Amino acid sequence: MIYTVTFNPSLDYIVTVDHFKPGIINRSNGELILPGGKGINVSIVLNNLGFENTALGFLAGFTGEEIEKRLKQSGIAADFIHVNEGLSRINVKLRSEEETEINGSGPIIERKDIDKLYVQLSSLNDGDYLTLSGSIPASIPATIYMDIIHYLQKKKVNIVVDATGDLLTKVLPYHPFLLKPNNHELSDICNAPVNTHEEALHYAKVLQEKGARNVLVSMAGQGAVLAAEDGTVMTADAPKGILKNSVGAGDSMVAGFLAGYIAEGNYADAFRKGVCTGSASAFSDYLATKEEVNNLISKNESCFKQLK
Repeated sequence: MIYTVTFNPSLDYIVTVDHFKPGIINRSNGELILPGGKGINVSIVLNNLGFENTALGFLAGFTGEEIEKRLKQSGIAADFIHVNEGLSRINVKLRSEEETEINGSGPIIERKDIDKLYVQLSSLNDGDYLTLSGSIPASIPATIYMDIIHYLQKKKVNIVVDATGDLLTKVLPYHPFLLKPNNHELSDICNAPVNTHEEALHYAKVLQEKGARNVLVSMAGQGAVLAAEDGTVMTADAPKGILKNSVGAGDSMVAGFLAGYIAEGNYADAFRKGVCTGSASAFSDYLATKEEVNNLISKNESCFKQLK
């Protein structure tokens, strides 16, 4: 079974405005309200690709109820912990000549709420997959990713971490199954420029030396690289398409990688599916569908190079 954890879910209010101008009244020509948050995006894309999963995390108030309702209507198993204080956030995403985001803060998560999450995690079994994605509210301990992996250390759970800074680096001694930084995050972690495939692979291997089993680095229009635990090293140029939506592309890459690995059992296929799933979301108004992913895979085989 696959589980995702989203510590700070959202309702994403996505507004499209032609030629947005600040300081005046602007009229939208398109609006969407969607459940959001990095782990939720992973759950949605996995579901689109035909992989059952359970979405975990924290919700609050009427916005939390709406997030959960929309996920269940999509056929996703949602088992969120409802907290007492505050509201699940609303994130406003403005699409015009440039994309602008205003993200809410989210509810207050108490110790008793975190304890409930640990009870849920205690039911995971050997061989399960768990994704820990995104930022955390200020009310949650900054060590929460590391604490969860430490808690599950005796179980053979394959843990995926898609986060920044200390949230990511502190999990390295626990040998996570997959890390998915982008090149800017990798640059910040390693305090060095990461602008090329060669640089990304070098620092991906540095993270492997520190404990990561597999490192997948997304590089937006420059593609992606993979350093895998079995010695597989791959690069990919970005598939061709028209960018419509940068939100959720990295999360979609994680979902595609997991789907490819679980289905085929090898990292080369996982990498291809991951890259094409991320690109399919970037080329879509929302998140990638199975048909969109398969179409990109069939048309972009030449984008991929296996170095080892």
